[in-house]
Order: sequence, then C-alpha cells, then structure tokens
Amino acid sequence: MGSGQVRMDDGGLAARPGVRASGRPSVLRRAASAAACAVLLGAGLAACSPGEPDPAAEEPTPTSSSAPTTSGAIPTVEAGPPLPADARVMSLGDLPDPANGDCELFQTLPPDSDADAEDLVPKIYDRGRLIVGLDQGSNLFSFRDPVSGELEGFDVDLAKEIARDIFGDPERVEFRSLTSGERIAALQDHRVDVVVKSMSITCERREHVRFSAPYYSANQRLLTLRGSDIGQLSDLGGKRVCVAEGTTSAAKLRDIVGDVTVLSVNTWADCLVAIQQEQVDAITTDDAILAGMVAQDPNLVIVGDYVGAEPYGVGIPPNSPDDNTDGLVRQVNATLERIRDSGRWREMYNTWLSQYGSNPVMPRPVYSEDLPDDAGLSSSTSKPQSSTPPTSGSRSTSTSEEGGN
Repeated sequence: MGSGQVRMDDGGLAARPGVRASGRPSVLRRAASAAACAVLLGAGLAACSPGEPDPAAEEPTPTSSSAPTTSGAIPTVEAGPPLPADARVMSLGDLPDPANGDCELFQTLPPDSDADAEDLVPKIYDRGRLIVGLDQGSNLFSFRDPVSGELEGFDVDLAKEIARDIFGDPERVEFRSLTSGERIAALQDHRVDVVVKSMSITCERREHVRFSAPYYSANQRLLTLRGSDIGQLSDLGGKRVCVAEGTTSAAKLRDIVGDVTVLSVNTWADCLVAIQQEQVDAITTDDAILAGMVAQDPNLVIVGDYVGAEPYGVGIPPNSPDDNTDGLVRQVNATLERIRDSGRWREMYNTWLSQYGSNPVMPRPVYSEDLPDDAGLSSSTSKPQSSTPPTSGSRSTSTSEEGGN
C-alpha cells in the first residue's frame, strides 16, 4: 500500500466506524492508537502522555467515535491507516457515463491465414519481443508468484500465446505494469504493443483504441466482508464502494442505487487492502477479478446479482499514419482462433479460473473486413451491437445480437 494520504469527504483518513466485521483482528486498532499518538505528539500536544493539560484542549472536540467524557478526560479518537496513494473519494455523479452507445461492439478483423507474422507485424518481429501492458496485482489474471517472483495468470498465459505465434517462443515477451487508468494512453503512445489486462470492450474505448475479438466474458458483482449487512445491490445505500481508476465498474451502479460514495484507487490490489482495513464497505468489479481477491482472503465473499456483462478483449493501438495496426489485430485474432480450436483456452481456464469463474465458454468472434481506418470502429450506419458477446454457434461475419454468457 502506498504512503500517500488523501482527505476523505468527512475530513478524516480513518477507517470508518461501524463497518468492522465480528471476529476481525485487533492489530489495526492497536496500530491506529499508536498512529494517533504520533500525530498528536507531532503537533506539539500531550494527549498521549501525562502532564499539564493544554488550556486550549480542555473542551474535547466530539468525534464520530468518541464516547461521552467526564470533566478533564481526554476523548479517544479512532484513527486508522492512510488510504492508498492517489486515492480519491467521489460520488457516483462524478463518474463517466458507462453506456456503450451505438457501435458494433465486437466487430473485428479476421485472421489472415495467408500471411506470416513477419508480414503482419514487421516492427514487432524485427524487435524480437512483444511488449505487453498488464497489471501485476490482479490475482488469477496477472500477478507475481510470491515464491518465484514470476508473473503468472490467465492474461499472462494469453500474452505468451500471442508471442508464441509471432516468434515461435512464448517467452519473448516484455511485460510493463500499467494501472487501469493508463491503458488507453499507453496504447495511443505506442508504449506497448498490446494491453492484456482484463480490459472490457466498450464503444467509448473503441473511439480511442482497437480491440481483438473477445476472449473472456465476466459479470460484474459485489465483494464484501463475511458477516456484512450487504447482500445485494440495494443494500449499498449510504455505503462506500471501492473501484479502480479508469474502469467502468462503479458507474453501472448509478441506475440501481444512487446514495453511494466511491473510493477510486490505482489498482484492484489497493481495493483489496482498503476493504481489509475496513476503509470501504464493498468492492464492485468483474466476478473473475473479485474471485482472485477471495482466493487471497477467506474473510471476503462475493454477493449480489449480476450488474452487467463485461467482455474482455486485447487492447491494440489505433491506426496512425506511421503505424497501421490492421496486421496486429489479425495476428492477435489468429492466436485466439488457435487457442479456441486446439483446446488451449480451456487449459488456461482450468488452470486459473475454473474454481471461481462463471463463463467457461470462450466468446465467439464477430468478423468483418468493413472497418474504418481510425480506431477500429465499425460503420456508423450499422445497427447497435448487444453488450453480450456471442458464445455459441458458427463464427459470424456480421453483427449478431444473440448469444449468452
């Protein structure tokens, strides 16, 4: 957890009173008391040691956690660990509109079976390695093994499969760590060749970058502490929910429950720390990401109905005068075709997600050669695409609004 402190809406940095689960360790309370003493001493006060009372402090300032005091008594202030670095507290109204808008959401270029990787992605091929942006703290998808220190997970394996088809060697990959909020800029600036980071395909994002065919479909849900009074979305009124910056997760709650405070942080690992320290009441994101948190902490539980489908695609840079990325789109989609047909996708799913995942079928692609030259959007005259990717039936060369999770 970072050391940065961000002032909360209520003016404090403490863990919120009233959300501590039954049976949780008291170590945070002891650490919080020591931290409070350090703050008071640093301010020149003597609240943590005997001595003459400060006349200015004779009348204690009431706090949300202070008990009634007798004359001359010093109130107890419930402090807590600082929030994650760069954390921001906001309301749902401050978040962007998550609507998908009108676009062919899953339409993408088909593989080119007549072309080699050397022809499709010459710059990457000549460089000798694939540069991949991902998260190093998303358990099950991309994380560092605590023993070996190696990056592992479903997204890591997918990135290596893309490299395998380009170079014949799955290890010729350079991983670069990105937060969710950095993904679009990293692709636009060509700092990475692709982003493989549980990145949901949306029409708004397709205005800025390109996507492969969908490779996984998750469902947004809630994560909370065992014993919490939160069991469904309607229980979130007046609560604080954690999301990662640059994601669409919290905004989808807007039409369901309005009275929610949002803690926006850099990574999902920051959200995990925040809920463990009881600085938030819940986390909302895709069930596959939440499952990775449950795997790390049995005191957490996934609850509530599905908020909406979240199809993941490989993020690809937009076309530019100096770099046409059509070949890269075709190359990545060829890899997705191979791992689907060979059973490799199923092997990856069984290794990382079978214990927790809810969508064991790889989504089917929607191929079309009729794409414009900007960021990969389909023709504006086409009808809107359903936000649920097709998962069964033959491969399509036109938009399909049918299909399930």
